Order: sequence, then C-alpha cells, then structure tokens
Amino acid sequence: MAIPKRILNHLDKNKIKYEIVEHRKVFTAYDLAQTLKHKLQEIAKTLLVKADKEYYLVVIPAHFKLDLTKLKKLLKVKKIQIAKEGEMKKKFNVKPGAITPFGTIHKAAVVIDRTLLNAKEALFGAGSYTESIRMKVKDFIKLEEDAQVGSVGKKK
Repeated sequence: MAIPKRILNHLDKNKIKYEIVEHRKVFTAYDLAQTLKHKLQEIAKTLLVKADKEYYLVVIPAHFKLDLTKLKKLLKVKKIQIAKEGEMKKKFNVKPGAITPFGTIHKAAVVIDRTLLNAKEALFGAGSYTESIRMKVKDFIKLEEDAQVGSVGKKK
C-alpha cells in the first residue's frame, strides 16, 4: 500500500521538503521504530480522538502516551475518548494504523504535543503500512498552522 497521491500532492503544493522512507509492513509507531532502528522520540504518532462531537488528530512523540485529562482540559470539552476503529473507517475512510497527521486532508483539527517541537525532524505516518514520510517538524507545524500546541502527552 503506497502513500496516497493526495498526501504527496498536498506536501508538494505547499512546497514542503520530505523524504519517503520505505520499510517492512508495520501497523504501529513502536513497530516502525523497531524496524528502522530509530528512537521512539524520532517518530510522530497520530491518534484520532473524539472530543464531544468533534474529531481531532493528536500528534505526539511515539515514546509518549496520550494524557486524555490534559487533552480534555486543553480542548475545553466535557467528553473525550480515543476514536474507535470503525469510526476511523467510516468518518475518514482510513484503515486503522494508516491515519495521517494532516488535518487539512482529513478536515479535522490538529493538536500537537509541544515535546514534538524539540525534534528537528520526525517520521510521520503517511497513509501507508510500508512507507512513511520524514520531514522537518517545523515544516509540519507550518503546514498545520491552525494546530493547537500543548502538553497532552506523558512518558510511558
């Protein structure tokens, strides 16, 4: 499963420099780190979260766990949960494990854990189980200019 053209077109249209990184089939950020022999801090993990009735793409370093209490406070919502796989398929037409962090493509708001800003570059999910995208974190931030940045993760 290659990276969908709409992802690459989106990056190219916005003049974002990136590298496609091929790897064996993986379904999690942890597996990606093991396969490529990278530190978890170098991998951006994207989670789909439902807060009240809205969906958010939450991007955190892979060595972190999402802190739903912190996210709930940041978003100022009453109810929050990690979206179910069925919702991911139905609402975003994406298979579990293949969600990308690009809110403009998925028409969803993005929340970025501020710790990710410490990394110069990171590997991001790109809608493929066998390819990821390496890009500068600052370019990702530029691309997702409406993203909220906050402390929403905690070390595992």
